[in-house]
Amino acid sequence: MEMTEKRVCARPDVLARELQGQLVVLNLDSETYFGLDSVGTRFWTVLTSTPSVRAAVDLLRDEFDVDPADLEADVCDLIDRLKEEGLVDVVDI
Repeated sequence: MEMTEKRVCARPDVLARELQGQLVVLNLDSETYFGLDSVGTRFWTVLTSTPSVRAAVDLLRDEFDVDPADLEADVCDLIDRLKEEGLVDVVDI
């Protein structure tokens, strides 16, 4: 199944706080911090509040003036990184 047909959920052992337009995410298990710039913060907010990656990409496409294929690739790259850091789960919908 393709990534866009999945849902991104913040793990229960993760705290996220926005500070001055940037997001600081703490993995309580590993005690490591992960920082996101303003674009990454927006991606996180949309990804963790929409029913699917596809819905998130569709919403973000309206906000960012970028090639749709590039946007989808950037979103999927971020999801992969967040997953590697143990900050999100990617689940089937």
